[in-house]
Amino acid sequence: MKNQLRIIGGEWKRRQLPFASIEGLRPTPDRVRETLFNWLMWDIQNAQVLDLCAGSGALSFEALSRGAASVVMIEPHPMQAKFLKDNIQLLKAKHCQVKVAPAQQVLAGLTQSFDLVFLDPPYSLNLWQELAELADPLIHPNGLIYVEADRDLDQLQLPVSWQRIKETKAGTVRAGLYQKIV
Repeated sequence: MKNQLRIIGGEWKRRQLPFASIEGLRPTPDRVRETLFNWLMWDIQNAQVLDLCAGSGALSFEALSRGAASVVMIEPHPMQAKFLKDNIQLLKAKHCQVKVAPAQQVLAGLTQSFDLVFLDPPYSLNLWQELAELADPLIHPNGLIYVEADRDLDQLQLPVSWQRIKETKAGTVRAGLYQKIV
């Protein structure tokens, strides 16, 4: 069984993309995505993007649609990773790769650095702090980090070098945009 997500803006605006029906897999709500990409309007062009918990790929495909230079998606679930790869082919997306493994394992082997990181792990796994600490060395100085959670962002124990610059809430979803200050 599969679900659909809709790209909101950019080159692939209104395109529908399928994703697997997997427990805990929830695309970032449209309203939150729209807010996020309004925040990123001037920063997304030519950005090197890392999506730590790609899931449906909503954030990655939206970033590519709006001009990101490249995206690395991390997705441990093989069935969903296949959907991501199929969607990359469907969109003829260039400079986009899917790493099929747990984020902790992929981060240990990554050497490139990123301008923008998406951190929205499955809420039940409570991985914010662990993934933030592993990803931090890969983020450029002044790089941006989008964090999404089901709880107050102050509870997540993110690196002290991450300064929150924007915040929003939609239903149970809390989201923040941080900048790495060095």
